Amino acid sequence: MTSIASTTAPAAEPAANARDLALAHYAARGVLEHVLARHGITFQQQVALRSALTAETPQTPDDLVARVRDSLKADPAGIRATLDELLARQLLDTDGPYLRPTDAGRELIAAVGAETAPVSARIWGGIPAADLTAAGRVLALVTERANAELAALTG
Repeated sequence: MTSIASTTAPAAEPAANARDLALAHYAARGVLEHVLARHGITFQQQVALRSALTAETPQTPDDLVARVRDSLKADPAGIRATLDELLARQLLDTDGPYLRPTDAGRELIAAVGAETAPVSARIWGGIPAADLTAAGRVLALVTERANAELAALTG
């Protein structure tokens, strides 16, 4: 009996595109927002609190608005409202002209990090380092280009 070898070439892997990037972002964000909801905090509140926590120098409200806006491209008035919410919940506190995370704010970010760490490990685990490196380069370039396009549109 003779067999016929397959002449069909393996299907090429699809190239990443904007839709793929968006789907990955919203899937990962959905996981994070699920955890954040258990702690009674929104995504934007978490970004603002983390920005205050990870800043190398003390941040004024204007500094934090700029940092969050750079990350989320959100409306400054909405970011200021978010900072007010964090102050009201005593997750941020004023220190002269600066806003600093409180112990409760630090504990909240640590708790969220501890909850998301095993999920992140399952999501990212097993992806070859070379693939992550290539993806990092591509995402950095896409971010740079998109930021330039946004600046051109709004500037």
